[in-house]
Amino acid sequence: MTSSVHATESLVFSVLLQLIVMIAAARLLHVAARKLGQPGAVGEIVAGLLLGPSLLGWAAPGVSLALFGAKPAQAVTILSQLGLTLLMFQIGAEFEFAHLKERQPRRAALLIAAVSLAVPFGLGVMVGHYSHDRLAPAIDTNIYSLFIGVAMAITALPILGRILVQFDLQRHKLGVVAIAAAAINDVVGWILLAMVSALAAAQLSWGASLIQLGGLAALIVFARFALAPLATWLVQRYPVEEGVLSPSLMAIILCLIFGLAICTFALGVFAIFGGFLAGLLFHRHLDFVAAWRRQVGGFVLVFFLPIFFTFTGLRTNLLGLSGDLDWLAVVLAAAILGKIVPVYLAARASGFSSDESWTLGSLMNTRALMELIVLNVGFELGFLPPSIFAMLVLMAVLTTLMTGPLLQLLLPRLGHRVAAGIEA
Repeated sequence: MTSSVHATESLVFSVLLQLIVMIAAARLLHVAARKLGQPGAVGEIVAGLLLGPSLLGWAAPGVSLALFGAKPAQAVTILSQLGLTLLMFQIGAEFEFAHLKERQPRRAALLIAAVSLAVPFGLGVMVGHYSHDRLAPAIDTNIYSLFIGVAMAITALPILGRILVQFDLQRHKLGVVAIAAAAINDVVGWILLAMVSALAAAQLSWGASLIQLGGLAALIVFARFALAPLATWLVQRYPVEEGVLSPSLMAIILCLIFGLAICTFALGVFAIFGGFLAGLLFHRHLDFVAAWRRQVGGFVLVFFLPIFFTFTGLRTNLLGLSGDLDWLAVVLAAAILGKIVPVYLAARASGFSSDESWTLGSLMNTRALMELIVLNVGFELGFLPPSIFAMLVLMAVLTTLMTGPLLQLLLPRLGHRVAAGIEA
């Protein structure tokens, strides 16, 4: 009995120490990134990479092993997935469909969304097929290639939204088109990821995959016609008072989030999709969304998100890419050019000027968090080996880092004032 208690206390001590390091490092680099004009999430991603084998594991392997062990503790893994599910609820709840209803940007947004998905997805599948024999010979070619395609096609809607606010573009016509195109991009991207995950989990059994996809479709229909009215009733039954959510409502919603996460997991799709689906049920209730962001969202972003970024960083060894720099260059070129150039051409075809078109291309190139979610799904399922996982993590960071400097270069040409500094 004493031995069991001691083991539990040792585990608690180890996890608490890891959490202190993760949260502190993430917050420090979050602040540093904001001071450099970058989204805070970029700093948190970099913090995760620095705590992994790319720096700490290389510079002080003994310290890294003592702190994080040979692999992340199961408690940290569970916290990472739990936090990601809650974060996906918040992303779903804040999902902005209104932009898709605005008549003026709709045609441009649809065209830009289409090319920003199709071209990088196709290039990613090509990269997967041609790199398979060297980078992933033991993995199924089709699923491996499809995961790379989805990873290259996605745009990070939450980070893009923050960048638009940072550069005062949220009401500018370019910002409206970009956020609408990114919204479409994300919806289709999540559907693609769900389909690829279902295919991967079914190990290419088309019969089982069709059953899984049918079950997922049935769940979405049930959510739309049964759970959405329930969400409306709950918000009316427990209204937001003085900006504060009822504890009973919060408890019910947490049960709903985790219940839908169980459903999507049971269907062979990752639990995080359940969180996203639950969030979509509440996106119309703006008072609720604002109150949830204040009461729960801040804690999720400060506590859970750094755990996810560090969890990703602990899996990523950038130093191991020295023998694959040629494929790293191919991945970066395909990801960056496959987003910016097609969006530029689509924007020009929609009547935008050259500088406006390059600006839209730069905005749609932002990947960050959403990319990392896709990569972790592929890694968990065993269809992305460590080398290509590291390449795509680096691509997610670099494409997001590029956005700020490109906007600072392009926006003055459009007569749009760029803020001189960013508060932490």
